Formats: sequence, structure tokens, C-alpha cells
Amino acid sequence: MPAFNTVRFRVKPGRDQEFLDAHRSIHETWPGLTHANIIKTGEGTYCLIAEWRDMDACIAARPQMIATLNSFRDTLEDLGNGAGVTDAVSGPVVSALK
Repeated sequence: MPAFNTVRFRVKPGRDQEFLDAHRSIHETWPGLTHANIIKTGEGTYCLIAEWRDMDACIAARPQMIATLNSFRDTLEDLGNGAGVTDAVSGPVVSALK
């Protein structure tokens, strides 16, 4: 069964392109990734939504995801409330609606 992860980010003013550029090659470096999109949710705020072959593939790619994050971590603002610079969740599909 496919799995998804989503990560919410707030990018420092003027650093949007650096943030986006850091994700250009994730299809090459995150094994098991099926699809990924970054959506702009507001001024300087983004959400990455990634689809994985299965939850095991998502878990196995965590070191590569962290390496990607480390390459642009300095472009991010703290989300507040103890969240740090990312708000990430993941899990397997439990109901495919369309």
C-alpha cells in the first residue's frame, strides 16, 4: 500500500528560490519516491507532499530526506511552539478515495 509524508516549512524572507532549488534532485536521491510536490500555502510558507511505494520505502529514505533538509536548513524559520523548522507527518494510505 502506498504511503505519504508531508512536511510544512516557513522560509526566511528572500530565500524562497534557495529552498525550492534544494529539492530539484530529490527524485534521484530519495529511493522509493513515487511522486512529490511542493505547494505554496502562503507568503513564505510551503508544504512538501511526497508519495512513496510503501511505508518501508519512506522509512528507508529518512537519512536522505534529513540530508536534503540539512542542505537548506539555514533558509528556514522556526515554526514556533517547539516545532522547530519543520512539521512532518507520514503514514500509509488507509483509504484511496480517487
